[in-house]
Amino acid sequence: MEHGNIKRSNKFIPHLFASLSVIVWGITFVSTKTLIGEGLTPLQIFVYRFSIGYICMLPLMRRLWSDNLKDELLMVLGGLTGGSLYFLTENTALGITFASNVSLLISTTPIFTILLERAIFGTPLRKSLLGGSVLALAGVAMVVLNASMEFSISPLGDFLTIIAAILWAAYCLVVKRLSKKYDTFFITRKVFFYGIISVLPFFLITTESSDYALLTHQSVWINLLFLGLLASMLCYLMWNVAVKGLGADKASNYIYVVPLVGILASAILLGEPLTVITLIGAAAIIGGVFIAEKCG
Repeated sequence: MEHGNIKRSNKFIPHLFASLSVIVWGITFVSTKTLIGEGLTPLQIFVYRFSIGYICMLPLMRRLWSDNLKDELLMVLGGLTGGSLYFLTENTALGITFASNVSLLISTTPIFTILLERAIFGTPLRKSLLGGSVLALAGVAMVVLNASMEFSISPLGDFLTIIAAILWAAYCLVVKRLSKKYDTFFITRKVFFYGIISVLPFFLITTESSDYALLTHQSVWINLLFLGLLASMLCYLMWNVAVKGLGADKASNYIYVVPLVGILASAILLGEPLTVITLIGAAAIIGGVFIAEKCG
C-alpha cells in the first residue's frame, strides 16, 4: 500500500504540469489570433515568442552540446517538430480559420502519437484505438464541414491544423527519447534554439523595419510576453517534465483539455460563434480521443 502511494505521489507533478500546460495553451489560440489581427505574421509571432523564452533561459545554461551528433540531430528535429514547423502551420491556420476550430483539431494529437509510436517503435495498438479514432475523425469532419458551409471558411486552415497535430505528436516522441539521457531544461533550450535558427534567415529577409513598430503596441507586447514567458518557456519545461514522467502517449492524452479551454476563450474573448454542430463535433473529437487513450 505504501509503495502504491509513493508511486502515485511521484506522478502527481507530471500530471499537474501537463494539466497546467494544456490550460495555458488553450488560451494561446486567442492570444495568437489577437496578434495576427494587430498585423504580425505567423513567422514573426513564432520568432518573437521563442526568442523571449530562449533569452530568459540563457542565464541558467550549463552545457552547450549533446553527447553525440545523433542526439544533437534529434534536438534539431525537436526544434522543427515542436518549434518552427509546428507554430508556422498552427499560426497560419489561425489567420484563416476560427481559433476554436484550431483548438479543436489540435486535440487529435494523442491519436497521431499512438499511430507514430506504432509505425516507428512497433508499439502494440489498443483494441479501442480504431473505434476512438473513427469517432474523433468524424468530429473533425463535422467541425471542418460546418465551418466551410456556415462561415465560408477555406478548409486549408483546418488541414494545416491537422499537420500541426502530427508535428506535435512527433515532438512528444522526440522528447520521450531524449529525456532518457538529458534534463528537461537542456532539451527545452535546444528545441527553442533550433526552432529559431531554422527560420531566422527568412524572418530577417521578410520583416521590414516598419514591422518592428508594431512591438510598441500595448496589446502586442502583452500578448508576446504571455506567449514567450508563460506559454513557451514555462509550459515547455512543464510539458517536457510531464512527457518524461508519464510517457508520450499518456501525456498527450491531456491535449483533449485544449479545445474545451480554446472554445470557451474564443467565444468569450473573441466573440467567435458557437453552433450546435461545432459542439457535437467537439464532443466527438474529445470522446474519441478519450476512448482511444483510456479504454481497451
